[in-house]
This record gives sequence, C-alpha cells and structure tokens, in this order.
Amino acid sequence: MKRIGLLTSGGDASGMNAAIRAIARTAASMGVEAIGFERGYDGLVSNTWIELNARSVSGILELGGTMLKSARSELFRTEEGRKQAAFVVQENQLDGMVIIGGNGSQTGGYLLGQLGVPVVGVASTIDNDLYGFDYTIGFDTAVNIAIDAIDRIRDVAESHDRVFVVEVMGRDNGSIALEAALATGADIVLTPELPFSIPKLITRLHDDVMAHKKHHIIVMAEGAGHAEELSHYINANLPVECRATVLGYVQRGGSPTRFDRILASTSGEAAVVALSEGHSAVIAGTRDGHIVLQETLEAVNRRNLLKPELVELLKRISI
Repeated sequence: MKRIGLLTSGGDASGMNAAIRAIARTAASMGVEAIGFERGYDGLVSNTWIELNARSVSGILELGGTMLKSARSELFRTEEGRKQAAFVVQENQLDGMVIIGGNGSQTGGYLLGQLGVPVVGVASTIDNDLYGFDYTIGFDTAVNIAIDAIDRIRDVAESHDRVFVVEVMGRDNGSIALEAALATGADIVLTPELPFSIPKLITRLHDDVMAHKKHHIIVMAEGAGHAEELSHYINANLPVECRATVLGYVQRGGSPTRFDRILASTSGEAAVVALSEGHSAVIAGTRDGHIVLQETLEAVNRRNLLKPELVELLKRISI
C-alpha cells in the first residue's frame, strides 16, 4: 500500500478532525501517502483534494467540524457519479479509501467498493445509529452539549416554576435524548423507539402539579415530535407555563470531548491498518471497549437500538 484517500461526508461530528489526523499520521508512519478529498463525495467526483501529512494535520485534534469540509452529494447518488468517483481513485493511483461518516456516508462507501475500490469506514455520527458499535464519533460531545444546556435550562425552570420541553437531535435514534435525560435527571424523555401517550403525559404532569411540583424538564428527540407543538398543547391543557427550547445544530459543533478524541484517534488508526491488511467493506469503531471491524452492510442495514440497560434504569428512577 503506497497511497490512500479519505473524506468526511454527511453531517459533521466533533472528532472528525481527530480521525483525519490519526489517519494521516498512521499512514505517514507506514510510509503511505494520504490525500483528503474536500466536501465529501463531491470532492471525490470532481477530483478536488489536498495532501495530508503529519505536519499538515497538526493542531486540528481539538477542533470541531472537519478541515476537509462535508457535503451530501447528489451526483454521487447516480451510477454515473459513482463510476466517475471510481475513475478518480484509479487516476490518483490510490490503494484504497477511508470514509469518515454515518449511515448514508458508509452506504456510499459500500457502493464505491462494489466498483472495485477497497473501502474502510470510520464510524462517525452524533446519532449513534450505526449497528454494531457502542458509540460513534461525535455522540459523546453532542450529549455533553445537551447536558450543559439542560442544566442551564433547569435553573430557569426552577426559578420561574415552568415546564420546559427541550428538543435534541435524533431523527431515528433517541440515544442523545435518553442519555442526556438520564444525566440531567429530566422528568420525562420522549424518543422514537419508546412508545408514549400525550394524554398520559398530561395526566402525569397534572398529578405532579397537584403534588406541588411546579417545574419539569421534558427531553424530546426530534424524531419523537416537535417541542413547540408539545409546549403549546401543555399550555392549553394544564395550569402551568411551558416553554420550548430546540438545541438544533449547536449539538454538532464545538471542541470534541476526551472520549471522542480518543475514539476518533483509535478508529482512524485501525482503518488504515485494516486497509493495509486487505480489508474492505468494513467500518472501524468501538464495541465492548475494543476497536472492532464491523461489516458495512450489517452496520447500515440493521437498526442500532437504545441500550436496554439504560432504558430499564430510566424506568426505575424516572418517577
């Protein structure tokens, strides 16, 4: 193996830069040249890249976002676009590609691999929805950002005897909502995976109000509903003052946590080693405290469920 390419694709996640750094430096230590395509698969199709070496990636470990930029490529979704991408790989004499991203990005990597390009992924998405991994790059940072915001909101809720509905990211997976709720002692958590009833929620809030509990924190994953709508409903049906806060994209930015920096570094290093050993159609990530290679098709096609032990804990202590 003499030369490899890498790119970051889809939604950015804190820790992507740490993964880029690890990939470039691991490659350099093996005498392998690394180049980074800019703006995800768009850069691969258009052959837009920069050289990456031990010096050029210095000082990016602690930075959020991605120095290579990211985008969702409509052209790569077409067969013509993917063939052009495979041609670019061949033209640049690359021995393989490392794809840093989540479900859609890794699906794209698998399709590129079907055209003869060795591809190894690095599991990176704040949603933590790639099957087979305990945690993906960016998730821990996103949860910690949500925790900080909810802790601050609780101060306001207690001061004004208000109900707050805090909406966090998680379209199909409620992991951010669940772990943020547990870590902040939120009263109620709503996720796409856990069935809930709005009338029952109203009844519970009513009973709490009658028991003189005037402030509440409800954490809602975006895939479970809309904070503004739920807030209006609560205001219309209970003698309380309810406000909605949507954290939105603030969860994707910021300096990565210690956990995400180390996870990104170990996963990036493992991806380069995997390519050098002839692996393809696999994704590097963590499971049971160890770095593993998960088959790409299984990772993107199977649903990563909420951790059952955390769900049970929530049921026991959320009273």
